Amino acid sequence: MDISTFIGFVGGVAMVFVGVFTSGGSIMGIIDVPSLFVTIGGSYFALFISSPMKEALGLWGIIGRCFKTYDYGEKTLVQNMVSLSEKARREGILALEEGLEDLDDHFLKEGLRLMVDGSDGTAIRSILENEMAQTEARHMEWAGVVTQWAGYAPGWGMMGTVIGLIGMLRNLEDKSSLGPNMAVALVTTLYGSMLANWLFGPLSTKLIAQNRAEMNAKEMVLEGILSIQAGDNPRVLAQKLLTYVDPKTRKAIEADVVKD
Repeated sequence: MDISTFIGFVGGVAMVFVGVFTSGGSIMGIIDVPSLFVTIGGSYFALFISSPMKEALGLWGIIGRCFKTYDYGEKTLVQNMVSLSEKARREGILALEEGLEDLDDHFLKEGLRLMVDGSDGTAIRSILENEMAQTEARHMEWAGVVTQWAGYAPGWGMMGTVIGLIGMLRNLEDKSSLGPNMAVALVTTLYGSMLANWLFGPLSTKLIAQNRAEMNAKEMVLEGILSIQAGDNPRVLAQKLLTYVDPKTRKAIEADVVKD
């Protein structure tokens, strides 16, 4: 569970409530069901026009990823790659075929299979980099759909406001209702702005960050496989992989993996 997403979700709502209370308003003053339908419903159905139906319908599952924590285990990855390197130097690359099917990491398994089958470094890099590129393209496509929703929401908020103003102008004879009707009309603009800047914009950014972390882990795997294939010393391999992690994590890994 990604606690930071929950903190942002709850904190954003709390700040809006604080703003309402400190300005002398009430929570009920910013709650309007028709405005919710126009802003959320309208902007969501706009996605069916801009995106394939499978993406518009599957978007909820992708948004759910933002509430989960994905640990790609850099420390474990370095340890495993060093162990594989040591085994390859002792017993030969073909020895890595043992236990290959037990690996949970499909990307690592595919790379090791290519190496065991005798593929050269150029072929291994080309195949694995192409898989990385296709995976990243899919991730960015989903993040792009969320970004589109963030872009549509303010526009639908403005449309809701215009709808409210039209209704208000049709009843100008009732001057006592002008103020309340104007307030309700502007609520829709508030909803559109909140959806873009508090919800869907940040969620899209988090999906992009998750993609970046996954691609970094895959780059580490690719570098490790090529290093094993080239016959590098396990210590050299470890140092190569450590360049992919931040200084704090690198120091922690070095203490356990890179030893004199």
